[in-house]
Amino acid sequence: MIGSLLRFTLIRNPGAAFSLGSSATLALSIFAITALLACVFIGLPRIRTMPQGVALGLMGAGIAGNLHDRLLREPSPLRGHVIDFFQLPNFAIFNVADICITTAAVLVVLMAFLDGRAEKKVS
Repeated sequence: MIGSLLRFTLIRNPGAAFSLGSSATLALSIFAITALLACVFIGLPRIRTMPQGVALGLMGAGIAGNLHDRLLREPSPLRGHVIDFFQLPNFAIFNVADICITTAAVLVVLMAFLDGRAEKKVS
C-alpha cells in the first residue's frame, strides 16, 4: 500500500473493465487483435499531429499489453486472464495497459473538443 491512495492487489481478470464479459474471453481477444490491427493499418497512416500520435501510441500499447496476457497466460491461448494489480479506494483493480487505454481515450476527447473550438473561431 502507498498511503491511502494506492494499494497493490493481484487478480487474474478473464473479462474487460470491471470484470465485464468474464465469459467472453475469446471474443475479447479477437476484438483486441482487430483493434490493434486497426490502430496499425488504419490509424497510423492518418496521424498528422503529435497529440494524435501519442494517443494512438498509448492506445496501441494498452491493447497490446492486455492482448499479451490473453495470448500467453493461463488458462490457454486467446483465453488467458489479464493481470490487474493497481487498486484505488472504492474503485476497480487495473493495470498499466488500462492506464494507457484510458489516457488515450481522454486525449481523443480533449483533441475533439479543442479542434471543435478552433474550427468555430475560424468560421
